[in-house]
Amino acid sequence: MKKDLNNARLFREAQERSMHFLTRRHFLKESAMGFGALALGSLLGGCFGKQNATGGSIALDPAHPLAPRMPMFPGRAKSVIYLHMAGAPSQLELFDYKPELMKLDGQLCPPSLLEGKRFAFIRGVPTMLGPQAKFSRHGESGAWVSENMPHLSGIVDEISFLKACTTDQFNHAPAQLLVQTGSPRLGRPSMGAWVTYGLGSENQNLPGFVVLTSGGKFPDAGKSVWGSGFLPSVYQGVQCRSEGDPVLFLKDPQGMDRSLRKASIDAINAVNQEEYKEFQDPEILSRISQYEMAYRMQISVPEVMNINDEPKYIHEMYGTEPGKASLANNILLARKLVEKGVRFVQIFDWGWDSHGTEASLAIDIGLINKCRQVDKPVTALILDLKQRGLLDETLVIWGGEFGRTPMMENREGKQNPFKGRDHHTEAFTIWMAGGGIKKGFSHGLTDDIGYSAISGKVNPFDIQATILNQLGLDHKRLTYNFQGRAYRLTDLSGSVINEIIS
Repeated sequence: MKKDLNNARLFREAQERSMHFLTRRHFLKESAMGFGALALGSLLGGCFGKQNATGGSIALDPAHPLAPRMPMFPGRAKSVIYLHMAGAPSQLELFDYKPELMKLDGQLCPPSLLEGKRFAFIRGVPTMLGPQAKFSRHGESGAWVSENMPHLSGIVDEISFLKACTTDQFNHAPAQLLVQTGSPRLGRPSMGAWVTYGLGSENQNLPGFVVLTSGGKFPDAGKSVWGSGFLPSVYQGVQCRSEGDPVLFLKDPQGMDRSLRKASIDAINAVNQEEYKEFQDPEILSRISQYEMAYRMQISVPEVMNINDEPKYIHEMYGTEPGKASLANNILLARKLVEKGVRFVQIFDWGWDSHGTEASLAIDIGLINKCRQVDKPVTALILDLKQRGLLDETLVIWGGEFGRTPMMENREGKQNPFKGRDHHTEAFTIWMAGGGIKKGFSHGLTDDIGYSAISGKVNPFDIQATILNQLGLDHKRLTYNFQGRAYRLTDLSGSVINEIIS
């Protein structure tokens, strides 16, 4: 009797679970109004196009989320190479020549530069620190560049310098997030994710957004600076390596050949297709697309990430060493990737934090070594893109997350053992080249000691708006609805820097 009652109870519970599933499924799938209609509207808005206040939309095919899409208006650039020098290079030793600062070298910092200001490490009254490099003019534009960048000095007539960049974040992680995601807090999509969401990719055998890192460490903000945030995960950056396997787990495991891998993917996607027929969830189609992309990447990625076959003059030009992990190798790979149709290539190079707490972080030692690592290959990148007819359609950006102070850092009120500068939010320099940007041009000015921007002031939102503009994307219309709000990369700010557009 007890056994029968127990069986009856188990049967009733199973029946209730079944009815619960059927009722929920019926309610969501069959209801003409109510939550069923809301779900349908959400899917249509979320995956087939995001409407916004200005009437713009991104029409997506959920089965092919990275399919190339037309820009909102004719763009000058098709792809982007963004070189982020994580840690923040000192503009006062590179591009912002301040002879007046040298006259103040060693003097106590005036109170006006300290009162009401916040610094990451400076405490008490520091001493002023003059430029620790010699400067000279170069090219027809007469741009000031220091001796730390001898190769780049030869191509200044291809570059636009933005000398009055500012930010409101003085710590690395939030400042990096602001530059790359439009917010100093976690959770927002990165710039590369927004670009591939807006434009897709021209090569369906490669990711639309590729990330390369060097310097031995990730940026302080971690992988969030190339994440997809609330956008579908297919738009996040795919990290590749210049040493060893370009992508982890790309090779077939031992005992599995390529035909068996294809059969396993076909079997998985057959199940996914059945799921899609049942629930009509576009995310399932995206999952199918990602499995198929991963299979195609097994052939395409190793080929494009191989620099061994590049001619000798290219290796000499970039200073590359095949088989090693280096910034030079990554910069050459960036050229190869955009040449193959990758939409956005992001390079993060760690080690530019010149505090003066040790030799590797000294303005007159560590910074010089970092400049030697980047100067030759980044110059080669511009020249190589130009000789291949790719510079006009490739936007190249170089810079950090903030600048460095005109005074010497005195951590805990004591002068650091080596020459160094603290983080600075009120003035720093980045540069752009190619992609419809003016050649041989400088925009913005700082005061006589490089402390504050006094004209042509721009912030990360302006820079982001300009990058999107060169790709044919209106930063105000490139939106995505999340938690009841239409978000955009530039949040509620940003203006295109028209002065640097040719």
